[in-house]
Amino acid sequence: MRVLLVDDEVDLASALAERLDLRGIKADWVTTAHAALDKAEAVDYDLAILDVKMPKIGGLELRQRLHERHPRMKFIFVTGYGSEMDFNKVKCQEGETCYMVKPVDIEDLLKRMKDLLGQSGGDQ
Repeated sequence: MRVLLVDDEVDLASALAERLDLRGIKADWVTTAHAALDKAEAVDYDLAILDVKMPKIGGLELRQRLHERHPRMKFIFVTGYGSEMDFNKVKCQEGETCYMVKPVDIEDLLKRMKDLLGQSGGDQ
């Protein structure tokens, strides 16, 4: 599983990527949407974890741009604002987990990632 993590909070992005790497999931991280688009041109990611609120280009717009180039990529959005209930009105593609609230529980994130990619508990 290859994951692209995009969050403008450097400490959060690097720590989350490290925690995923420790669980055998290759996670690249960047802090801007433009860097994410560049990375996605070079690497075929299975899933992107996107911060909703970032300077210039936020997670929702970035998702659209990434999906145009990589229609099989799955997405999980993370936000430090509000709760998951606040975002239930947002339409996501079938099979997507719309939002997780920061701080993200790593075990919950892993479960959602595996569910999105159709993997059982032991597969990565």
